[in-house]
Amino acid sequence: MSDTLLTHLEAGVLTLTFNRPQKKNAFTGEMYDAAAQALLDADANDAVRVVVLTGAGGAFTAGNDLKDFLEHPPAGEDSAVFRFLRALAHHTRPVVAGVDGVAVGIGTTLLLHCDYVAASERAIFSLPFINLGLSPEGASSVLLPRVAGTALASELLMFGEPFDAATALRAGIINKVVPDTQLEEWVKGRAAALAAKPRESLRLTKRLLREPLRATVDEALSREGTHFIQRLGSTEAREAFSSFLAKKK
Repeated sequence: MSDTLLTHLEAGVLTLTFNRPQKKNAFTGEMYDAAAQALLDADANDAVRVVVLTGAGGAFTAGNDLKDFLEHPPAGEDSAVFRFLRALAHHTRPVVAGVDGVAVGIGTTLLLHCDYVAASERAIFSLPFINLGLSPEGASSVLLPRVAGTALASELLMFGEPFDAATALRAGIINKVVPDTQLEEWVKGRAAALAAKPRESLRLTKRLLREPLRATVDEALSREGTHFIQRLGSTEAREAFSSFLAKKK
């Protein structure tokens, strides 16, 4: 397993920690590969009852590492990022997330596939796809209107502006906002509570909750992926990325 993704299994809870704190845990292709494989392995391991997603160093994830992303863009549905999203969307164990600091792009959309999400009061979320000349991903065009309502989903996706934990709670992206210093213990407690439930009953409950939208989500992942790849090659995206990287320098 890559050292950019730490794994720890204890008392039925598998914790996956995004571990590039110097880059606010921005995803590389290697990280997507590691995370996808970790989720697939967890689904095949009877010792795993619950999966927890978290980030190191006071950040959840800054989304895609743009340098890595531009050098190795996704080219099809078998690309690492899409394998990760499918592995998460199809996971049979409950997935809990603890969001501290930034959750940018896929750092926010992946939460729509989690079963319980807690965020610190200082957490900042962002869906900046439109500002980069891109389009929604992670089935967010389907799932976000469902949990947030069309008006708020349109606002978050069309303006692409950062929003706070209170807004994420109102949008139904997260379940709970807790003080910064309490996030880790709160997430551990919620994960332990789920791990103590009857295992098969818990998996069946998740399946029954997710199954009605399974085909819709799969179709959205595929449809969005096609548009996302097309947008990456567009003039708008090239100009937006160049502008962003120039400002960063």
